[in-house]
Amino acid sequence: MSQIITKIERPPKEVIDQFRDIGVATVHEASGRKGYVDSAIKPIAQGVHLCGPAFTVSAHPRDNLMLHKALEKAQAGDIIVASVGGFYQAGYWGGLMVTSALAKKIGGLAIDGCVRDSEEIIRTGWPVFCRGFCVLGTGKTGPGVVNHPILFGGAIVNPGDLILGDGDGMVIVARADCKAVLEKSIERVEAEKKKAVTLGSGVSSVEFNKLAKNFEFLGLKED
Repeated sequence: MSQIITKIERPPKEVIDQFRDIGVATVHEASGRKGYVDSAIKPIAQGVHLCGPAFTVSAHPRDNLMLHKALEKAQAGDIIVASVGGFYQAGYWGGLMVTSALAKKIGGLAIDGCVRDSEEIIRTGWPVFCRGFCVLGTGKTGPGVVNHPILFGGAIVNPGDLILGDGDGMVIVARADCKAVLEKSIERVEAEKKKAVTLGSGVSSVEFNKLAKNFEFLGLKED
């Protein structure tokens, strides 16, 4: 079995593009609350978003050799999704790697670990989700794999799965489920627009969601 797989299947571009304006929380609900990623993995700055197919990496702790290989082989629009063996305290990705990623039009990075050169990265506007920042350097000799299934923030990610991230967090949508989840997400967006109109008219959320029976069940009283 190859340690490095370069050819993967991705969701259709037109499907990916339709997800770009849909909030992560909406997609998570529409998917049946699947694909939740640990909330400790956050956008590097406010307003950062991810949307693209996963190009997965499993790197050795405190070593970024396989991240460099992924950077070499990923295609435009891909999101490099990296696990680092649970050793978070190292700067696995830095400013020069972002320079290379920008040149190749890579869609972003999601890493279950830390990065460094954070201020430089933020200035570029290139999207990164990570656990934090760390100045510790890494080696370039460790083993690893590219484009195999990985465990990322508690979620299983397969190559080509859709990666979504915004200020609320991240969600993974299995490649095979993308079209169905997209349809349900659009339906949910439209339903929430109608709900917003009703709530904006002054109807309470308790009345709208028929929650009176829940309070009654709890035996709560109002004075």
